[in-house]
Amino acid sequence: MTRTKAVAWAGGASYLLVVGLLVGAAPRASGTVHGVGALLAVSLLVGVVRRMPLLALAMALIGSTAVVAGPPSPGHESRAASYQGQFLSYLAVDLVLGFIVATCARRASTVAAAVSFTVQLLVIGGFAHGDGLAVNGMIALLAMAASCMAGLLSRERREHAVALRAQEAAEAVTAERLRIARELHDMVAHSIGIIAIQAGVGSRVMQTQPEEAREALRAIEATSRETLSGLRRTLVSLRQADGGATTSEQSPLSPSPGLAGIEQLAAATAGAGVRVQVRCSGEQRPVPADIDLSAYRIVQEALTNVVRHAGTGRCRVAIDYGDEELSVEVVDDGRGASGDGSDHGFGLIGMRERVGLLGGHLSIGPRPEGGFRVTARLPLPAPFDVPVEAR
Repeated sequence: MTRTKAVAWAGGASYLLVVGLLVGAAPRASGTVHGVGALLAVSLLVGVVRRMPLLALAMALIGSTAVVAGPPSPGHESRAASYQGQFLSYLAVDLVLGFIVATCARRASTVAAAVSFTVQLLVIGGFAHGDGLAVNGMIALLAMAASCMAGLLSRERREHAVALRAQEAAEAVTAERLRIARELHDMVAHSIGIIAIQAGVGSRVMQTQPEEAREALRAIEATSRETLSGLRRTLVSLRQADGGATTSEQSPLSPSPGLAGIEQLAAATAGAGVRVQVRCSGEQRPVPADIDLSAYRIVQEALTNVVRHAGTGRCRVAIDYGDEELSVEVVDDGRGASGDGSDHGFGLIGMRERVGLLGGHLSIGPRPEGGFRVTARLPLPAPFDVPVEAR
């Protein structure tokens, strides 16, 4: 039995004990005192309400009914007035009912409301008399309706917040896919530009310099294979994105950023107040353009989160060129950041989208020794010759 469950059961037992004391040990107290005491005693059921709300409702109904059916005070207060005060105990039932309506399934909420109304109506009908019957019945009905309305409003507000959050996450994914599509357009246009230049060179020197023509053809073949490989890795995911064609903000023949620009990115981050230590390991070599760009964007977003959330003046970027995968890691010693993508830019969602697009693995979370770590592992395709751009 967990500690929380033990506390809940202890609270339930304490509630029943308090109700028993109200009914048996204080019979000469007024009905109002009994009703208010039962209303305050329901606070002991908080643990039971959170874990087993229907059981908590049953216990509240039993306790409130016991208070009403208990012996009224024989003092100056009349019997009807005494019962009128004891009916206050059913406000505790209404509080529990409101929680059930707000958190439980609609069928369970309907059954709970029907049972609660039936019990209260029967008890009030049995113990109230004359004008008190109509007044107490109307008050009980209005109190229960108010608690149910408050529960429904709370439920709708929570459901709306969940739906809004899901919509924002979906829009963030779509926006990131469209951004990837624009960047893919730039990479393809850049590659086609290289192919056009190399084809022009080859056609001019084919007769006079056959070796140069063969080099141009090899460059065209390698560039085409690289571009087609990137398209295959991207196309399936981009088919799920909505929206039409967009215009790239970059020049069609301007190269997209990549790991070669990490030092410039680190310098820009240092200008924002965070000193970045960059470490590269493994055999540094050209990688496919889409992987190169995604690795750069992941590091860029991770450094942005360090500047915004970490509250530290330094961080480390590690880039490892493995035989079968490219690994990038950003580590800081700050206070950390949430890993749920709750930032307004949904940067973590963008990271996951890029890594998932390339069939890689992303790890985001706090470090045991303090700080935060972002690690991305991107699989590399089989080696091929990356062409040197035409001079």
